Amino acid sequence: MATVGWFLSPEFTRRVQLRARDRAAANAGQIGACLKDFDNIYGKFPDGSTALEVRQKTGTLLTLGGDTSNEFFAQLFGAGMAKTERIFYADAKLMQDPDEQWDYDATVLARRECGFAYIAGLSAKSEPDTPVVFGPVIPGTRSLDPDSCGGYAVVLNVDGSVHTYKLNPKRKPVLPNGLELLNPSQTFWHGTAPDVKWPK
Repeated sequence: MATVGWFLSPEFTRRVQLRARDRAAANAGQIGACLKDFDNIYGKFPDGSTALEVRQKTGTLLTLGGDTSNEFFAQLFGAGMAKTERIFYADAKLMQDPDEQWDYDATVLARRECGFAYIAGLSAKSEPDTPVVFGPVIPGTRSLDPDSCGGYAVVLNVDGSVHTYKLNPKRKPVLPNGLELLNPSQTFWHGTAPDVKWPK
């Protein structure tokens, strides 16, 4: 009985959440490396205009279109930058383990295999502190999981740096300046709401 109590203890929960945060941060960093490689070839991070170019350059059979972060990240597979679906995993509710099948539209980052949101329309030339990827997001929603990482969000910036920010009661990441991450008043958004692609 004492063992069961230990597994349910606050300290055990805290350690699990810290491991989840560390894993999400490491995965976000690997996504950043893929985005940098993609930018080196295509001059920007994946967006609606790069899908056709990826298909023409690589001959991939992937459609690479759509409106979710899964579909934008799929361009990293089509272009040969991403070699594993595991880097798109974040410990969030409804997530499923990646099946490591990415040869077809139906299998590449299938539903619930991605726990990160993606902000389209950026490149390596964007302001370095501009967020481009964040999570853990509950797949199929626009909500970050407040329990997974102990009430924190993991955020990848354009310059490849990874940061953690506390979630407020609305499940929104708040930066040290007191503003929510996606608030258009953040200087890096220049008054325009970011084009967020949420995971399916």
